[in-house]
Amino acid sequence: MNSNIKSAGLANLEAMPGFYRVAIVGAGSLKGKDVAEVLEQRNFPSSEIKLLDDDEATGKLEALKDEVTFIQSIRSEQFEKIDFTFFASDAKSTRRNWKQVLKAGSSIVDLSYALENESGAVVRAPWIERQLGQTITPELAPVPVVAADPLAVVLGLLILRMKAAVPVKRAVATVFLPVSEFGQKGMDELHEQTVNLLSFQPLPKDIFDVQVAFNLISRYGEKAVSALSSVSERILRHYKKITDSQATVPSVQVLQPPVFHGNAISLNLQLENAVDIAKISSALAGEHISLTPSSEEAPNNVNAAGQGDILVALTPDASDDKSVWLWATADNLRVAASIGVELAESMAAARPRGKIQ
Repeated sequence: MNSNIKSAGLANLEAMPGFYRVAIVGAGSLKGKDVAEVLEQRNFPSSEIKLLDDDEATGKLEALKDEVTFIQSIRSEQFEKIDFTFFASDAKSTRRNWKQVLKAGSSIVDLSYALENESGAVVRAPWIERQLGQTITPELAPVPVVAADPLAVVLGLLILRMKAAVPVKRAVATVFLPVSEFGQKGMDELHEQTVNLLSFQPLPKDIFDVQVAFNLISRYGEKAVSALSSVSERILRHYKKITDSQATVPSVQVLQPPVFHGNAISLNLQLENAVDIAKISSALAGEHISLTPSSEEAPNNVNAAGQGDILVALTPDASDDKSVWLWATADNLRVAASIGVELAESMAAARPRGKIQ
């Protein structure tokens, strides 16, 4: 925010046309912090950003637009005159608070996937909408807009780009999920399991109910906070909604590696004709996809961290000249936050700038 805006004072700033009031519910979460960063990076026109969270995060300090601010508790009065509310909290918190936000007249962007079955809710992915050339009519009345699962978006964008160049007969994806999908608690449990294994201590299993450290698993324990199968179901459900039946639906298996951060996908595409790597590379290249030449370091969780792009490497299938492997990595939190902020940008047409509710 430039100096002349700062000097205008908050009262005058709120009345200035071109600025929206924003709230982030779950501002202390990993995803919430990325939402705040992406709002700043994309210069989202905001006069105010409220950082809100449940009691355990209340009072914590967070950097916001080169300033330090407190995370406040979630109360109904916090949403008065708020234009956009991002739910970056866990699903329980979203379900507990979203109705008071809707009642206040705020547009809702749900990054917790909690609201997709609510009346009027829509699942959207701007990256896919642009790829398909779709024109989305702005909702005149506030309805929950759910940001599509980043893995569904990554798969959708890769397969749609391929389809534009070569016919795709079948797609099979193995997805590697980071523990950061379960927030800080998931990160902490993997860390503690790793430390306890090395010191021969009992393992904490509150989140996964199974050993994740130094392991690769296809399902969690019975007492886990959620089932790993629910992730693959959500990926496919969102994929079908956002691609609008215009892309081959992949077979998807989700695995849990001992990885803190970043999605990874091993995608095999079976084509109608022999693989032409140059043609496929040309088709894939573009917005949000960065192709990695064989001479450079292959995409991985580390070099994808903090990036909004999907990093992709192509490998011909040695056993089938009509098959190709795509290895893709992406920052799960940054991609989710980018999709969420772009949704708010697209929804702004229904909220005249500077309008006081």
